[in-house]
This record gives sequence, C-alpha cells and structure tokens, in this order.
Amino acid sequence: MDDISEGGAPYPERVAVFAGTTEGRRLVEHLSACGVGTIAFVATSYGASLISGLPHVSVREGRLDAGQMAHVLAGCSYAVDATHPFARQAHASVREAAERAGVGYVRLARPAALKHKGARYVADVAAAADVVASGEGAVLLATGSKELAAFAGRDGLVERLYPRVLPDEEVIAQVRALGVPRSHIIAMQGPFSRELNIAMLRQIGAAWLVTKESGAVGGQDDKIEAALEAGAVPVVIERPLEPEDACDFEQVCLQLTGTVPQPIQ
Repeated sequence: MDDISEGGAPYPERVAVFAGTTEGRRLVEHLSACGVGTIAFVATSYGASLISGLPHVSVREGRLDAGQMAHVLAGCSYAVDATHPFARQAHASVREAAERAGVGYVRLARPAALKHKGARYVADVAAAADVVASGEGAVLLATGSKELAAFAGRDGLVERLYPRVLPDEEVIAQVRALGVPRSHIIAMQGPFSRELNIAMLRQIGAAWLVTKESGAVGGQDDKIEAALEAGAVPVVIERPLEPEDACDFEQVCLQLTGTVPQPIQ
C-alpha cells in the first residue's frame, strides 16, 4: 500500500473509506479535492481503476476480514462504510474493525427509493429465484454476480438467465463457471439509463427483470420503469434496514470536511 503522506507532509486527517458504491467513490473524490489523506478500499481491480490517481488517496484492492481491516485502520481518524446496502457482512466487518482499532465509525447510507405499484417486492434472493423459476421466459438479472448462484442452481433456470455484471475478468469467469451461456453475459458498468434498460430487455425478449432495492443512485427507478414499458415483470429484492446511526452523503461530507461537493449535473 502506498504511503498516505507520499509527496508531502502528513495530512491533518486520515480517513479510510470502504468504497464499494457510487457514493463511496464520490466521497473519495471529495476528500481528495479537500486535501484529506484517504485510504480507499475496493474489492476488485475494476473498482480500483475508477479512483486511481487521485491526489492524497491510496487505493487498496482486495477483500479483508475484520482483523486485517483493524490492522490497516491504525492511525486513521474515521472508517467510513460506504459499501453496498446489501453487503451485510461487509457492514459488520467494517464496524467491528473500527471498534478494534479505536477509530470513529461512519455508515454512509443510500437514500431509500419510493415503492412502485407495478413491481413485485420480495424479501430476499431466494424468494426472487422462486418467483422467476415458477414462470417462463428470459430473465434480465441485474442483481450483480454474488447472487447469481441462487438463480443458476434452479433446475432449468440457468439457460433463461441474462446476468448483467461488471466487466471484470474474474467476475465473468465466475459467471461462466455457473453454467451461464457465454452469449447471455452482459458485462457493463452502470448506472444505466431507462432507454438502455428498455433496449436490453427487448433485445433478449425478457419476461422478467430482477433487481435489488438499491435506490435512485443504483438506477432502481430506471430499471423498474423500463421493465414495465418493455412488458417484463420487475421483481425487486427489498433492502435490509440501515442502522439508526447511518448518515447520508451530505452529512458524511460535512462531518469529515465541513463542506459538500456540488451536485452532479
């Protein structure tokens, strides 16, 4: 890992950001612009490429357990958990690591989205797999690669799946290992516009779209509206509840820098 103070004197704060989301990357960019020494943790080389080269930022790639995190957090002021709303194990590990290291823990939560009347909401991944397995037709699976096994393991379902995953070689290899036909893999980085979602759904003749309740930042509204227009049934996996001490993006920026970035145009 790079020295956080490389190229100059140590910075007044040292913040660790577990940046597995769009808002996590935005926070790292804001900290960099404010001159705050930052360690950005990402799980994949693709994630690292999105924030590499920022001033005052050291990027660490790879998954860590709580003990490994605690070791790296030594000397930091804050540990910001900006991982995905569905990454329950990551949330627990970052919080535990911060407690072990004696640094402040901040959960950066994504704003909730409104419910759509035309969507079918389910409690978890297994329930979503039950729904699409009970029907027929192609499935645009926009849940990410981690949940793919729950769908691919159902009898007769893998040939109906069109998983949309990150364009990462390791991820694509995992998808292929589950038996998904090569021609069914959609390797693209989101978020995706409503128009692009409609085009994809129509191209594969989708009867279903499965997504997570990831909020507006995750493109949830565009996906659901696109499915309804394309004649596909949107199946939405409900988001786990956030802890009471969770903060939104502006609150975290104010806490760490005293400022907030300009809204994205």
